[in-house]
Amino acid sequence: MLNVKDIFSRKKNLVGLDIGSSSLKLGEIISSSRGHILNRFLQIPLPKGIIIDGVLADSGALSLKIKELFKNSGCKHKGIVTSLGGSSVIIKKVTLDQMNEEELRDLIHDEAGKYLPFDNMEDVYYDFQILGDNNYNPNQMDIIIVAAKKDVVNSYLEAITAAGLNVVIMDVAPFVLETVYETNYEFDNDKTVVIINIGASVTGINVVKGGMSIFTRDFALAGNTITESLQEKYKLTFDEAEKIKIEGLPKGSEEDNLDLKNSILDFAKPICLEIERTIDYFHSTFGGEYVKRILLSGGSAKIPNLVTTLSEKLNVRAELIDPFLKIGYSKRNIDAKNIESIKPIAATVIGLGLRKIGDK
Repeated sequence: MLNVKDIFSRKKNLVGLDIGSSSLKLGEIISSSRGHILNRFLQIPLPKGIIIDGVLADSGALSLKIKELFKNSGCKHKGIVTSLGGSSVIIKKVTLDQMNEEELRDLIHDEAGKYLPFDNMEDVYYDFQILGDNNYNPNQMDIIIVAAKKDVVNSYLEAITAAGLNVVIMDVAPFVLETVYETNYEFDNDKTVVIINIGASVTGINVVKGGMSIFTRDFALAGNTITESLQEKYKLTFDEAEKIKIEGLPKGSEEDNLDLKNSILDFAKPICLEIERTIDYFHSTFGGEYVKRILLSGGSAKIPNLVTTLSEKLNVRAELIDPFLKIGYSKRNIDAKNIESIKPIAATVIGLGLRKIGDK
């Protein structure tokens, strides 16, 4: 995982900060011998144009919104865990001869062009994780390499620092939900699970086996695709369409509501089709790997009947991810009435808040 913790001051209490293209989320986790507790959670909208295709376009505006988020949350901790995703991050799985980590780091640095689309590794932050021995050749090992251009990473770091915070860990978006999965779910090392995050501008897919990522893919069909289609068909503002996408019509005939629900699912079909294609590709690449379960997160995962539609299309059990199976929450700071509604949208920031210094 991309990790810049050595560059910044280290704090014991880390706070998850999920920077999306349409919202900011804060998640403060308290950990003790009795388990993990979500102490604070807050989400605020992020105006369009601040982040475009994963690239920070307006650093000053992002800093102001982060300050607003922390002020409104009441959170006093300054150590931050955040993540990068989408096109700003390259994730590559490769198979190499067995070697130690120091030799591997030197090899990746010196021969980066073979594995990553960068000419000069001095312009890149990168990290890797050894997955283990290759299934077909014990003299080789499987590696996941993660990299992002320094100018992209630094733009986010500078905006967060300008808000008075310290970035302790910079994670990678596809891997964040693994932490939520491992913390909350019982898993068998031989079973394969697909974790899908349908964000505003990017849908991220991570296939996990034995608590480890074995395949990832992002594509630029996501919640905004559905919102914009609703906006055009029903002549709505973007905010109106966004609200109706999840909540439905506040008032209206049964016929109108049925038409709306059918329209939303129709607009979601391209996303479902791309998910289906991705899982088909995974099957063709990884042979006999059987997918046991699909876990969905992200605001658009709550679209009525989307989970059922995916289950039927893929013939696999699909469900909304539940980050509160083994994680509690503060009844003083978080309204119990909101827990069901925040599960899929809070999952990523909870995954960030669970990270600790030294994690790999």
